[in-house]
Amino acid sequence: MPKIQGRTLTEHRARVRRQVFEAFAELVADRPYDQVTLAEIASAAGVSRTAIYNHFPDKESIVLAFAADETDRYLEELDDALDGVEDPIAGLRIYVEHHLRMRQSLHFGLGPALYGVLSADSMVEIRKHVRLVERAVRALLHQGMAAGVFQVEDVDTTIALIHATLQVGPAVEADAAASFVLRAVGVR
Repeated sequence: MPKIQGRTLTEHRARVRRQVFEAFAELVADRPYDQVTLAEIASAAGVSRTAIYNHFPDKESIVLAFAADETDRYLEELDDALDGVEDPIAGLRIYVEHHLRMRQSLHFGLGPALYGVLSADSMVEIRKHVRLVERAVRALLHQGMAAGVFQVEDVDTTIALIHATLQVGPAVEADAAASFVLRAVGVR
C-alpha cells in the first residue's frame, strides 16, 4: 500500500500532482517531450510507475493538467497585481512586467515544443489556456481604447505582437519592454 502524503486524500493528491508537475518540467527542460517517458516522470516525482496512473492516464494528460495549473497560477497572480488598478496605461505596464516576471517561474516556452507531438484534441485544450491569457491583455487594450489612451487598429494582431515582444531574452529589462509596448499602442 503506497504511503499517503498529507493529512487527507485531497491533500495527498495535490502534493503528488505538484511533484509530477515539477518532475515533468525538469525533464522536458533537459530534453524533448517525446523523449521523456511516463516512467521517468513517475520516478523523478518519487511515485511508483503504477501509482502515477491513479493520477494521470497518460503523458498528454500530464501536459494538459500542467498547462491548466500554470495558467491558473499566472492569471491568479495577474488578477492580484491588477486589483484596484483603473488606469489602462498602468494596467498594461503591470501586465508586461507580470508576464516577464512569471516567465522566471512558469514554462511558457514549452508550447511550441509540443505542437508537433500532441494530439489535435490536446492542442485544442492547450489553445484554450493561451486564449485565457490573451483575454486578460485584450480587456486591458479595450479599456485603454475606450478611455482614448490606446490607439489600436487590430486588437488580435496587437496581442500577437505584444506576446512576441515578451518572448525576448532575459537581458531585456521589464521597464524597457513595458515602454516599448506602451509606445506600440500609442502612448507617448
